[in-house]
Amino acid sequence: MHYAGGEVRFNSIFPGNQAKGFGMKFPPATTDFEVSVADLNEWLSLREQTPLRLVDCREEDEFALCKLESAEFAPLSRFAEEASERFGGENPDTPIVIYCHHGMRSLQATMFLRQRGIDQVWSLAGGIDAWSVEIDPDVTRY
Repeated sequence: MHYAGGEVRFNSIFPGNQAKGFGMKFPPATTDFEVSVADLNEWLSLREQTPLRLVDCREEDEFALCKLESAEFAPLSRFAEEASERFGGENPDTPIVIYCHHGMRSLQATMFLRQRGIDQVWSLAGGIDAWSVEIDPDVTRY
C-alpha cells in the first residue's frame, strides 16, 4: 500500500524480477512500507531468482510458538543494538521482509532500518496472524 496526497494507491512497483503470470515485480517499490501476505507468498516462491531475507521481530516465546520457514530471529527488544551488524553488513542490497504478530512491531523495525539508509525493507501487513489466516492455516494462531 502506498499513501500519496491523501489517496491510497496499491503497489506501484518498480522494475525488478517479473513474477510468473501476474505482472507483479519483486521487490516492491521503496515508496511502499508494507507487503501483503499474498505478495510475500508469491515472492517466496521466486526466492531462487529473487533473493529475500525474512526476519521475525517477535520475542523469543512467540518465535518458539510458531514461525515462517527460513525466518531469521531478530527480536524488536534487541533490534536497535543489533541492527547495524545484522542488516548493514555483507549484503545490504538483499531485500528484507520483517514480520511480527499483527504487523505493528515489524512496521516499527522497517521504519527504523529505513531511517538508517536501508531502503530494501518492508513490513508484512497483518503479520504472522494474517499469514496463518490467508496462506497457511497450519501456522499456529495465538
